[in-house]
Amino acid sequence: MTEVSTFAVKPSPHPRSLADRAAALEDLHFGSVFTDHMARARWTTAAGWGERRVEAYAPLQLDPATAVFHYAQEVFEGLKAYRHSDGSVWTFRPEANAARLAASARRLALPELSEADFLGSIEALVQTDAEWVPSSPGSSLYLRPFMFASESFIGVRPSGEVEYLVIASPVGPYFSAGFTPVSIWVDRDFHRVGPGGTGAAKCGGNYAASLLPQRIAAENGCEQVCFLDAGTNSRIEELGGMNTFFVTADGAIHTPRLSGTILEGITRSSILQVAEQTGRQVRERDITLTEVLDGLGSGEVTEVFACGTAAVVTPIGRLKSTDFDVAINGGEAGPITSELYETITDIQYGRRPDAFGWMHRLA
Repeated sequence: MTEVSTFAVKPSPHPRSLADRAAALEDLHFGSVFTDHMARARWTTAAGWGERRVEAYAPLQLDPATAVFHYAQEVFEGLKAYRHSDGSVWTFRPEANAARLAASARRLALPELSEADFLGSIEALVQTDAEWVPSSPGSSLYLRPFMFASESFIGVRPSGEVEYLVIASPVGPYFSAGFTPVSIWVDRDFHRVGPGGTGAAKCGGNYAASLLPQRIAAENGCEQVCFLDAGTNSRIEELGGMNTFFVTADGAIHTPRLSGTILEGITRSSILQVAEQTGRQVRERDITLTEVLDGLGSGEVTEVFACGTAAVVTPIGRLKSTDFDVAINGGEAGPITSELYETITDIQYGRRPDAFGWMHRLA
């Protein structure tokens, strides 16, 4: 059961015209255009969660002393709404996003939002802005729930006031080229997080730490950066915003184990379940860069891919660093990578039966 009925809807007095919306849906980019409304709720130490509503998308007015500006106390999520062929709108495993948002909030000393409120907020927003859900191939409505410390004070302590919002953006593929292999820069000088830090939480600070290495990756002709562990600088962890996978010659699928420094991706867990159902061996373990490079050289490692909500599954066609530049599978997407991508996206778009019970209808 959700709390969609508790989110009072106040329609925007200035929604985009039909022509403006149609133009936006024809020229889709990732996260640059937003729908007419946003969902919102507020928490205080005294009253808990309240003021649930859907209102016009608009700038926020915040005091310069708002805690999030100074101490980065915030967390967020990302999920998508998919238009099926019958016109209905669905999302993928939102209960897992709700659980991860709650876990992230605990780590950042923020209040937990209930699953019912999480589902209610996205249902209320998508039902209000259902006409913004695109229907072109590979498109979706990206949903960004987030919460932040909104109390105005300067002092190192958890905020006594918190704002929660959900905004939505019609999007096409995360990578402009779609499902094609990307090049990855393996960074040895910077680390995303360290042991005991916030690596398992989805918070802005983790992504901020990845931006300089990401720029270095781009300067070296790569689309993404891969981080090694901070303790030994030898084990592969994850990309700036995606989990990593390696396929070996025996068809087994390997991925770094969850160690507290890696985000527990929802697409990651879905891939593991799909792989196990199809009889493939799945191994969550420590994976070193040396092992991967040796395996690519010997043919033991046959495919490498990454996954995340935004891109779903992305084949990796090249690994590069200061002392190596290695092509993977001839720079082409491998068969297992392609199979996993097709299986998960077919479920998301309603093109095959949802044997896992992952899809949740929104409108």
